[in-house]
Amino acid sequence: MPIFTVRHVTTYRYQRPMAFGEHRLMLRPRESYDQRLIDWHLEISPKPASIRWINDIFGNTVGLARFDGKAEELRFESEIAVEHTPQNTPDFEIDKAALVYPFAYDASEAPDLAPWLALSEADQNPAVATWAKKLLLARRKMETGKLLMALNNAIKESFVYVRRPEAGTQTPGQTLALGRGTCRDFAVLMIGAARNLGMAARFVSGYVYVPSRDRAEIRGGGSTHAWCQVYLPGAGWIDFDPTNAIVGNRELIRVAVAREPLQAVPISGTYEGEREDASGLEVEVLVGRKAELLARSGVAAGR
Repeated sequence: MPIFTVRHVTTYRYQRPMAFGEHRLMLRPRESYDQRLIDWHLEISPKPASIRWINDIFGNTVGLARFDGKAEELRFESEIAVEHTPQNTPDFEIDKAALVYPFAYDASEAPDLAPWLALSEADQNPAVATWAKKLLLARRKMETGKLLMALNNAIKESFVYVRRPEAGTQTPGQTLALGRGTCRDFAVLMIGAARNLGMAARFVSGYVYVPSRDRAEIRGGGSTHAWCQVYLPGAGWIDFDPTNAIVGNRELIRVAVAREPLQAVPISGTYEGEREDASGLEVEVLVGRKAELLARSGVAAGR
């Protein structure tokens, strides 16, 4: 099983020494049968006066950091190592009753899936439902797995991927109209499409492993990444990365899951000053395999 390492550094700079409010951190990876945290180190400068950890409503680990004093720079450096069991096959074992779309969730699961099925105001744009249903290829029924893969592939092939460092996410309707977007925009579009088809879907933030950053076939390296999961009876939550048309967790490292992107922001917080006091934001993300990192430094793996 491969071991992925991630170094994630976020640096905020200011024109003058600033006092900082509480900062909310979502940097610790989620653990599961296919992703096990081996090591994690977090360094914050200036050192916070206190930091406490909680689990949010979705089971994500959240750090709440509070600061004393003032500084012209605020820096967060997270280093992790996770053991990763790749699930890179589309042959998920869906319950027989859900193999063909449309299907209904079992009454025992439906109440718990309600938040992931509910359409947001942006999801209710008729253009989103129309676009999703076009992929049924004029058929009344279609294999559930093939339909979801068609959605995943259609976003990868039909929309232009762009980097946008500014905060915020486009609505599904905006992405459809513009024909372009970031990974988080594509994740939100697929979530909206799946929910309009009556399937439970949620937002995932984390990282993607790119052997050669942003090579033609894999996009989103060098920064945090976003994709979605769809709940399929018998198979559970399945990862779909429409930015790269990845199905399953192959090369994806999960940090947080949420109903909406704003609930899974890696770092958020406040400072006491004016907007013009902020002079810069720098984010550096390096994802690698442990053996490859050792090889780069001239050390043979396993020695």
